[in-house]
Amino acid sequence: MLYLFLKAALSGVIVAAASEVARRNAGLGGLIASLPLVSVLGMIWLWRDTRETARLAAHAEATFWYVLPSLPMFLLIPLLLRRGVPFWAALGAGCALTMVLYVLMTWLGPKAGLKV
Repeated sequence: MLYLFLKAALSGVIVAAASEVARRNAGLGGLIASLPLVSVLGMIWLWRDTRETARLAAHAEATFWYVLPSLPMFLLIPLLLRRGVPFWAALGAGCALTMVLYVLMTWLGPKAGLKV
């Protein structure tokens, strides 16, 4: 149980640090948020828990393919905000777009030979 708490606390600290830095410098906060820290931590935790190279390789590959559908959200949200759309509506639209793209990736990926 302590191990789970440690993993959650460390992950939360990274998110909090990114948001605090972004309050002072949007570019630097964006850089921190864009780092694959959660993915790297996930791989570290998975390796520590399983020591299974095949599972880790599959996880890293699936992560790559699922990052792609999330990227358009980071273009849609600023576009909507700059056009006067309220924050929560822009965020909701970005999340909805990402969910649709995730569903498409999950459906089309295997048809294209991807292991997602």
